[in-house]
Amino acid sequence: MDIGVFLPTGQSQWQPAGDPRDLIGFARRAEQLGFASLFVNDSLLTPRIEPLTMLAAVAPVTERIRLGTGALLPVLRRPVQAAQALASVDLLSGGRLTVAVGAGFPGRFGQPLHELSQVPWERRFARLDETVALWRELWAGATEFHGEFHDFPELPSTTRPFALPGPPVWLGGATPAALARTGRHYDGWLPYPPDPADYATGLAAVRRAAHGAGRAPEAVTPALFVNVRIDEDPEAARRTMDAYARSNYGLPLEEVARIQAIAMGTPAQVAATLRGYTEAGAEHVVARLGALDLDGQYEQLERLAELTRPGRR
Repeated sequence: MDIGVFLPTGQSQWQPAGDPRDLIGFARRAEQLGFASLFVNDSLLTPRIEPLTMLAAVAPVTERIRLGTGALLPVLRRPVQAAQALASVDLLSGGRLTVAVGAGFPGRFGQPLHELSQVPWERRFARLDETVALWRELWAGATEFHGEFHDFPELPSTTRPFALPGPPVWLGGATPAALARTGRHYDGWLPYPPDPADYATGLAAVRRAAHGAGRAPEAVTPALFVNVRIDEDPEAARRTMDAYARSNYGLPLEEVARIQAIAMGTPAQVAATLRGYTEAGAEHVVARLGALDLDGQYEQLERLAELTRPGRR
């Protein structure tokens, strides 16, 4: 099992006392501690460091750790420019980029993003798939592209990634349609189901779809997005995670827990929750640390490193 962490790029996670430039030090420390990956979130609805800008800043000051987006929202960017930006980050990192993408969710966390981008909400999944197909064609050197949403009779020579076919592209989502599309078209799966049993069921559906498309099951990396809070006092862990949920989403913990995977409590409790997901098939776990400032993020980073160190799992 590989363990990664999210960089706390949201303004609420480093203000009022923190300095966002300290995120560079956080990335370096994560690499020193042996984490497998560093991921960044994407949104226009809350103030944050833009994800590709953050990864471009981190790429030259790290050497081994994989860099990822979880999940990048292509609707927020023009597709040709996004392909160039992603290839640039991949080049700057020496081929360490993983691009997890999503299409947004109904309600206040999804539809307003389409309005801000002046892109229709309808058929967003088909638009997402076509955008990823366009990226891959551009990275391969295509000189034209003809799709339902994007039509380019002539494409310029564009920035190539570190190596072909380019960075792996994962999909975030767990609806039946998303599972089928993951198996058919994507290199990995990054959901956050609140129950390991749902993860196992979803992964089986992804693998069936991969098989039906003539792909090997191992062609799709099974990953997991999970919120983590480690504390010697389970009630203290719950209180902090509730405050984090309210700060990040404007929702109480009980509502977030119905939607997202959460591992919180004592080290033994967190380890048991993570073990449930790895037994369900997750091979790359990316943890978003439940802490309200940079000092707290650093503390949780150290705790998670200690918990997941080989020999302690």
